[in-house]
Amino acid sequence: MSAVGSTVQGMPIVASLRRAWPGSHIMWVLQPGPAKLMAGRPDVDRTIIFHRRLGARAYSRFRRDVAGETFDLVICLQPNFKGGMVTRLLRSPERLGHDRARARDLSWLATNRRIPPAPVAHIQDELFEFLDHLGVPRCLEWRFHFTEEERRVSARWREGFSRPVLAIVPRSSNARRNWTLEGTARVIDVAAGDLGLQPVLLGGDSEEELRDARRLEELCGVPPRVALGGTLRELAGRLSASDLVLAPDTGPLHMAVALGTPTIGLYGYTDPARSGPYGRFTDLTVDRFRGSAGSDGWRAPSRATRPGRMSRIRAEDVVLKLERAIRSYLKS
Repeated sequence: MSAVGSTVQGMPIVASLRRAWPGSHIMWVLQPGPAKLMAGRPDVDRTIIFHRRLGARAYSRFRRDVAGETFDLVICLQPNFKGGMVTRLLRSPERLGHDRARARDLSWLATNRRIPPAPVAHIQDELFEFLDHLGVPRCLEWRFHFTEEERRVSARWREGFSRPVLAIVPRSSNARRNWTLEGTARVIDVAAGDLGLQPVLLGGDSEEELRDARRLEELCGVPPRVALGGTLRELAGRLSASDLVLAPDTGPLHMAVALGTPTIGLYGYTDPARSGPYGRFTDLTVDRFRGSAGSDGWRAPSRATRPGRMSRIRAEDVVLKLERAIRSYLKS
């Protein structure tokens, strides 16, 4: 019911439910973009689309799409107004959601069963609390399902590069999560000139992303290759085919981690202890949310944001993580 990163974090929940309840019929409510990305999953029997761009009319459209259907259990993983409204439109005797303290926008009113209150944790761990409440064993499994043709296309794309590919996603949809273009350019020059990598820009083809790409081409001594645009599935294929990924807290970062591509995450605005890579590549995270030395006393995961912290990331910090990634994860 939210962005791509949240959908990726929902993948282990679906996989765990399917493994524990093999005879169940599982329906996943997703927005159009994430629904296409999740297409082909054998652990989902049906996907229902919530057309967010319709605004208020999206709810009447959704009501028509599920009219006459009844479910044994609805799990609301999205603790906000939108998630609560959709949950309420699904006919079920059991509607499970977050505890009252963590359910925003009064969305707890849409549920009649709730997970117990708990301290703030990583988002993935908070989602796993739903499994714990249901007595379902946790299964940390991400699995994208590409067609053979999609795999061939990704392989052909990778064959166009003679050096290890460093995929760079310079922009999040929230500008406050973005690192500076000047810092990104310095890292691109070091990666291409000293580390033997081929930097490639990935992401969408919005006006802002295209403008950033042009600016990076101007700033870099060795301009990166540009591979912006395409569908989410094409982006996922390119992230999977890359050797390393560099990104701020954004959907493609979580996609790359789920795909098993070593990922350097850049964090300052949000807390990586809550929204950073989970289970993999945490040693590659650049963390400036907690101060330059990570010693400002803010240890527990936090929902807070810290505007301006991304500018505290230095190019040297990122290069050190790139060097670590090359040593630890790239095959010789």
